[in-house]
Amino acid sequence: MTGSTAASFTADDYRARMERAARTAAEAGLAGLLVAPGPDLVWLTGYTPPAVTERLTLLVLAAGQDPVLVVPALEAPDAQQAAGAPALALRDWTDGKDPYAATAALLDASGRFGISDNAWALHLLALQQAVPGSSYTSLTEALPMLRAVKDAAELELMTAAGAAADATFEEIRNVPFAGRRESEVAADLDRLLRRHGHEQVDFTIVASGPNGANPHHEAGGRVIERGDMVVLDFGGLKDGYGSDTSRTVHVGAPTDEERRVHDIVREAQEAGFQAVRPGAACQDVDRAARAVIAAAGYGEYFIHRTGHGIGVTTHEPPYMIEGEERPLVPGMCFSVEPGIYLPGRFGVRIEDIVTVTEDGGRRLNTTSRELVIVG
Repeated sequence: MTGSTAASFTADDYRARMERAARTAAEAGLAGLLVAPGPDLVWLTGYTPPAVTERLTLLVLAAGQDPVLVVPALEAPDAQQAAGAPALALRDWTDGKDPYAATAALLDASGRFGISDNAWALHLLALQQAVPGSSYTSLTEALPMLRAVKDAAELELMTAAGAAADATFEEIRNVPFAGRRESEVAADLDRLLRRHGHEQVDFTIVASGPNGANPHHEAGGRVIERGDMVVLDFGGLKDGYGSDTSRTVHVGAPTDEERRVHDIVREAQEAGFQAVRPGAACQDVDRAARAVIAAAGYGEYFIHRTGHGIGVTTHEPPYMIEGEERPLVPGMCFSVEPGIYLPGRFGVRIEDIVTVTEDGGRRLNTTSRELVIVG
């Protein structure tokens, strides 16, 4: 069960995205945007280059100008098949020719441009040499909310990705844990995510016992034992849109302390969710969740932000963190994932993806947030 975002959106959808991106760039005082291969290019055009090579591929967007995709001639046939191709012009170049001179002709010689964060330094330096009066800024720095607000079709895909991750959890809770390595359970998660439609699995954290105190623990050779708390955090892309969920399970009966810590995190996660509403600041979600954990005496053990945006990548703006005063807007999607991490002992994290609605928030993950007992 795999899918393609290109099949989900039309040339008109991509045209509207490119027009909005160019207009937003102009409003931010930029002469345009230069978009290299990566998630921004896929979102704007539906085109994924067949391979990452040293050859320049670059989408040039500027208000009042038709969008142009500079592409190697040998890759032009694939670019022409992209769903968004009818909404842009292709300018191909052949090996032995200078692609930077061809690109320079499209640029304001004294302009400041937003450029993809993942653009190769090789290409950026060559553009600076070809257009010495130009200057550049990170696209994420200049337009952090470019992809943050999802439309109805995108929300449908996000909802389906969340449901697939939920189905994965409902199955993983029934597999054996005790006596198996973390890496074996992680392989089960990968297999189940793919069975439920994910074409890409980005992470399968299985952090048992003391490993649970490391939020980004990589599943390894530790054998899971009875009495272990186990943090499960997994997700990836389904039809081009992200899933990401965390649940903490226990192998056999938990202690009173383990149950209490789990209850605190569950209450914090609920408080963060209840803080989601249009106009609230991103930091309000973090503050609400963090206040519960701090009041319970575990504030120093909540060591990361409460959430991150998600869409065509599993981590992107906006971020639910102190100091982020950007207001929430209907259509934004992000995680709410507080945790408590007790070094050398265990950790607990509970995570849902949430979308902002007209009057609050809606969870895209609906599996039980109670402490699940596994065997």
